[in-house]
Amino acid sequence: MTGLPSITGLIRRRLLVNYRVDAERVAKILPEGFRLKLHRGHAIAGICLIRLEDIRPRVLPAWAGVTSENAAHRIAVLWDDEDGREREGVFIPRRDTSSLVNHLSGGRIFPGEHHLADFAVTDEEGRIEMAIRSRDGAMKVRLSARETPDFTSGSCFRSLAESSAYFEAGSVGYSTTKDCDRLDGIRLDTEVWDVKPLAVSLVESSFFDDPRLFPPGSAVFDHALIMRDIPHEWNGVASRELAVPA
Repeated sequence: MTGLPSITGLIRRRLLVNYRVDAERVAKILPEGFRLKLHRGHAIAGICLIRLEDIRPRVLPAWAGVTSENAAHRIAVLWDDEDGREREGVFIPRRDTSSLVNHLSGGRIFPGEHHLADFAVTDEEGRIEMAIRSRDGAMKVRLSARETPDFTSGSCFRSLAESSAYFEAGSVGYSTTKDCDRLDGIRLDTEVWDVKPLAVSLVESSFFDDPRLFPPGSAVFDHALIMRDIPHEWNGVASRELAVPA
């Protein structure tokens, strides 16, 4: 999917809730052509929880934009382009949104198919509470967190700077589609990249807590980051074609 207009707007709030996951387990989820982007021997996956405001094609004014809460489950990956150069980004097995517009346009005029979900969000004085449930019942997330100046102790990342550089490089995402032979691609371009630590007191995920995918101990919360008030663009990149089993 290419040739789409640039989509612009404001990232009002973006949380990156990150897990250390068992490489052998999570590798089974990846489509062909992807391999895990390891960090100190760990596969890294997580949930991007993002509030977008004034989202619209660049040719339209801000008042014509859409506001939405969104969730994307992500796995950090590497792949080789057609010239054999190594690229990095994320594979997104599922996207969810509060916006009917996103749901209807995703995978059609905008890359990435989105499931409809209900979001209950409180964001006040640096404290954030979220409860998310998809309309199809397949996805649930709960989170309690607060902004903090201190990077999470016990993370496999040694510092905020190390974590920031790792995730900044993953600006391209490939999402599953109803077509089993194609992944939609999109690139996030931000005017600035500014993340801060987030202290998480509770995180529950129907994806990472599913023992069929991740037996106990194979998906462990690592740390979380937050960014606020970031002007940005979404730009489509070429879809990835997948081989269909005969």
